[in-house]
Amino acid sequence: MGHVILVAGKGGTGKTTISALLVRLLKEKKVGSVLAVDADPNSNLAETLGFSPKETIGSILNDISTHPEHIPTSMPKDRFIEYRVQSVIQEEEGFDLLTMGRPEGPGCYCYVNTVLRNVMEKLVNDYDYIIIDNEAGLEHLSRKITRSAEALVVVTQDTNVSLKAAARIRGIAKELDIRTKKNLLIINRTDKNIEQEKIKHLDLDYAGYVPEDEEITKMSFDGNSLLKLNSQAISIDALRKIGEKIWS
Repeated sequence: MGHVILVAGKGGTGKTTISALLVRLLKEKKVGSVLAVDADPNSNLAETLGFSPKETIGSILNDISTHPEHIPTSMPKDRFIEYRVQSVIQEEEGFDLLTMGRPEGPGCYCYVNTVLRNVMEKLVNDYDYIIIDNEAGLEHLSRKITRSAEALVVVTQDTNVSLKAAARIRGIAKELDIRTKKNLLIINRTDKNIEQEKIKHLDLDYAGYVPEDEEITKMSFDGNSLLKLNSQAISIDALRKIGEKIWS
């Protein structure tokens, strides 16, 4: 069974950047097969990794909704959707990529979550590591895309608003009984360790901090892949140490 790592955080904390860099580190470590899942319809994990999704779960459902005649008469609808989803997993160098996207039709958002959860239950046995970049609003986490994970990694910043959001994320995970072996906190875009007094109530183990990295800012502005980030960049160096706490 693969190691599922859920990455979550309030919008603007840099959780997609952290997700992309974790994928990069696993790729560099050559730990085995890696799947990156963009489960945030408003996120840009694929673009951050330097790729454009060829197709998404949302677009698949839109197509099937618009053209139900595409479903083979000999195949149940759910099985056909799962087949289509698995067929659009992009195979990149060192990792695979699955993008959720957002369906356009009203009332089908919950159904997308159900499809993704069913597919994830199958994929978890096919990969050594699965990094899931979750929606900032926790819609997917609240609908149990996965019922268990190696780690819940909450990305936040050293502000009261962001830390309160981190506490809510941990609370939702506990309420929904999402089983996680590790519950970790990363403070992003800061140059020092956070005071323990500020995070002692979060029920999250402090994994470390990632400094503001001007290289990432420039690459994001230019639209460049974080896979091309200098291997000695300060953010990469910090995450190498944090990563050992996540997957060790």
